[in-house]
Amino acid sequence: MLSRLTRPRALAVCALPVVALLATAGFAPLPFSLAQPGMTANVLGENKGDPVITVAGAPTRRTTGELRMTTIEATGPDAHVSLGDVLDGWFRTDRAVMPRDSVYPGGGDVKEIERHNAAEMKESQDDATKAALAYLDKSASDVDVTLKLADVGGPSAGLLFTLGIIDKLDGDGSGGDLTGGRTVAGTGTIDARGKVGAVGGVGLKTQAARRDGATVFLVPKAECSDAGAELPEGLRLVPVTTLKGAVSALVALEKGKGPVPSC
Repeated sequence: MLSRLTRPRALAVCALPVVALLATAGFAPLPFSLAQPGMTANVLGENKGDPVITVAGAPTRRTTGELRMTTIEATGPDAHVSLGDVLDGWFRTDRAVMPRDSVYPGGGDVKEIERHNAAEMKESQDDATKAALAYLDKSASDVDVTLKLADVGGPSAGLLFTLGIIDKLDGDGSGGDLTGGRTVAGTGTIDARGKVGAVGGVGLKTQAARRDGATVFLVPKAECSDAGAELPEGLRLVPVTTLKGAVSALVALEKGKGPVPSC
């Protein structure tokens, strides 16, 4: 003989699997990484006791101001990220929830990812040197540039490396500094021809930049909207697509005349 469930009891029975599923999801690891503003480093100065840029074979100039590359800090590829972590990150302006594959493309274990990031950093440094020397019409056979930045991987410091080399060797081209004495920060990849490419986490990088004293932030033009979404007060965005455009914008800022692009 079959018995009938009352409506409230039927709803309760049906809800049990849903509740169980949500409870499991709340503790199960999810394919996301949590990111926050990371360290910044002045490429015109030192990082952990060593000069970031060292030049041999050509005279260098004494610079003022700072050119700060920016980073984000993300949970590791094997970190346990729960539903609660994700929900918390979505409602905070100083955190970001990012697909793990976008932070660690290609997957792999921690050591493999570290090797990949180190290789990307080395390629970025090589391209930055080539782009800077080509811009200055100097030969790599005469000028030897060494770039050193501890505990940072990936290609997103390329633009700032390039600008730092140019400032060290030539400044604004007429005796002044590219920075105009300011603290300028930014991000962006660069290729040997001087083309600036997009990166990730620009919203968090603007927060790191302002925290460390920057008033100007160079951002790949394609990421203007992302950078402006939670822009810290007192930080001016300058979009760039090429090395030449970045230098021109900084010189215009320094001299107080000429067009300075904005987002």
